This record gives sequence, structure tokens and C-alpha cells, in this order.
Amino acid sequence: MNILILHGPNLNLIGSISAQIGQRITLDKINTGLRRHVRNSEINLKIMQTHKIFQAINFIQRNRNWADGMLFAPMAWAKYEYSIFETLQIADISTIQLLFSDGFGNIEKDHSIFSDICKSTISGSPDQVYIDGVNALQKLA
Repeated sequence: MNILILHGPNLNLIGSISAQIGQRITLDKINTGLRRHVRNSEINLKIMQTHKIFQAINFIQRNRNWADGMLFAPMAWAKYEYSIFETLQIADISTIQLLFSDGFGNIEKDHSIFSDICKSTISGSPDQVYIDGVNALQKLA
């Protein structure tokens, strides 16, 4: 199984956010945990973090035929980024939206424009939702 992981804007600074609420979560720790989780399995990951909409769109478009599924943490894009919305519709990749809780820029499912086009939405702590997302994509396959 081939999985795309797209980290949205400002997730490179998740360590600063987590430090403010007394946790030690960084994007590197999330990515390392993901790679460790899929080690010794038939899962391949392509991971990208960007603030730039055109880079996110290119990432989705270039990998649409490779990917069996996608995990997408839209962050601020969840409220207004219709060009990515349209790209996800056209690419037709089974996508799971990841939303964070517990002080990490809480966006609720009903406030995300992506909720209706994603297979599901997983909310929770950043260090857990990605693992839950991989597991959910495996069940969809």
C-alpha cells in the first residue's frame, strides 16, 4: 500500500505549539513514529510538509496514480482552501483528514471544507492521529 502524507501550514512549528502546552511533539517525531509504525509492512510512505498551496497541489497531482490513500492534516487550509479541495476531488485518492485537539489549533470537523470529500476525519492528539489514520487506510484497502 502506498500512502501520501501531507502536513499543512505551520506544522513545521508544532514543536513550539506543543511546548506551550507542556508536551514534546515535533514534526520529526511524528514522521519517525509513522516510519516506525509501517516498518516491516507492505506500506510505503511519501511525506511532505508545506505552507505553499501550489506545492501541496503538485504533490497530490504528481502522486495521484502512485497513492492508494492519503492522510491530510489541513490546518488553516481546512477553512478556505478550495483549490486543494478541487485537487482532492479530481485526484480521487482515498483521503483521511486529520484534525488536532488539545490546544493544537483546534478545528472541528463541521468547520472543515474537506470533511465531506474525505473518507473520514480523525481528531485527537497529533502524535496519535497519524497512526490511527494509517490503520484506517489499511482497513479501507
